[in-house]
Amino acid sequence: MDPSSDPLPRQVLPAEHGWSTYFDLYAPYAALILLLLVLAGLVSASEAAFFSLSPDDRARCRNSSQPGDTRIATLLDRPKRLLASLVIFNNLLNIAIVVIVTYLTWKLSRTYQSSGWILAGVTLLITLAIVLFGEIVPKVYASQNNMAVARRTAPLAQLGLIVFRPLAMLLVNLSNQVDKRIERRGYKLSVEELSQAVDLTGDGATVEEKEILKGIVNFSNLTARQVMRARLDISAIENDLTFSELMNQINASGYSRVPVFKESLDQIDGILYIKDLLPHIHENDTFQWQSLVRPAFFIPENKKVDDLLQDFQKRRVHMAIVVDEYGGTRGLVTLEDIIEEIFGDINDEFDEEVPVGYHREDERTVVFEGKMPITDVCRVLNVEATTFESVQGDSESLGGLLLELFSRLPKSGDETTYAGFTFQVVSADDKRINEVRVIKNDSVEEEVENNL
Repeated sequence: MDPSSDPLPRQVLPAEHGWSTYFDLYAPYAALILLLLVLAGLVSASEAAFFSLSPDDRARCRNSSQPGDTRIATLLDRPKRLLASLVIFNNLLNIAIVVIVTYLTWKLSRTYQSSGWILAGVTLLITLAIVLFGEIVPKVYASQNNMAVARRTAPLAQLGLIVFRPLAMLLVNLSNQVDKRIERRGYKLSVEELSQAVDLTGDGATVEEKEILKGIVNFSNLTARQVMRARLDISAIENDLTFSELMNQINASGYSRVPVFKESLDQIDGILYIKDLLPHIHENDTFQWQSLVRPAFFIPENKKVDDLLQDFQKRRVHMAIVVDEYGGTRGLVTLEDIIEEIFGDINDEFDEEVPVGYHREDERTVVFEGKMPITDVCRVLNVEATTFESVQGDSESLGGLLLELFSRLPKSGDETTYAGFTFQVVSADDKRINEVRVIKNDSVEEEVENNL
């Protein structure tokens, strides 16, 4: 075949003129690619370091007198612009590497016949190099040594912020416009999935921290009926008492806010704040203390606790009366009751050290009052609040739960087992269950230990 008919004349192999010629031809390109790859790795490390700094680290940089820390604080004043500059810088470096490698591949494809294999091999190698040495390794190292890396790469980040400022501002403005026009869609996770995520937390979280997280997760599912103080436990006063009788009842109750009713608890007139009585503490029985009663805040029993907390904040009140569908009083909810659903029991200087409503006989046995809310029983037993949900029906107390389990009013000495717990009726009369002994079986104890 006539060589003159070849449209692309075959170039002379560098090896035909010796390895020195080959080195002289490609060494500058290799050095340039290596330099760009190192710069890309530094920019990626800078991005990971700056945006993995904790709020405490940023506060220390703002309060520091060191020039490097001050530069970090200045760069983080506009985080979106800094991030855009670093992203643009990094992508331009990667594009430059790809362009140079493509040019070299084109030259090699004219020298060798198997250009397809050369292109595939070079593409794979340069992709691995950019991903490994330009992204993964620098970001992993920077995340573990964020403060040190941020100090060393701050000049490079500042250079990128200055050089690419117009492009960064344009990118930030475009992203803000898109952010305003696109509807935000959050992740839809169930409460069960969130509870499992809390259980999977490592050793860094204590048992108390896990309980608080579980309380936050389950908070939005609770209703006022589940956290309220039952009607029988409400300490209220009649509106026809004399002032001296009123003071005697207030001293006996020890509460700072007391409901005031007329004839029965189903006719609550309002709430008496004890602080309103302080200026009139020396008045006689002719004093009309009823004029100090404030309007009560009534809520339905199915009202969500998170909504109730917002209502408390807006109305600036700490107490709500829970009513049923007929307007009758079912119970009472205070701000303290809501907070205790997250943080557990809160005892002040006037509360007894021994929790009211139950006492422990040993590590596996607890004796509860029958009126104890099921949510509190679950908290004491260290189990999920939904453990007895499938059988409790509309019951909110431990006594109501036993009525559902027995399908009758049990007598003293009766016992039953459910969900790995043995319930023994300690005391009961013809109307109600007074005390119940709950024994945790071995299977439940092992399950709780595994979750911890």
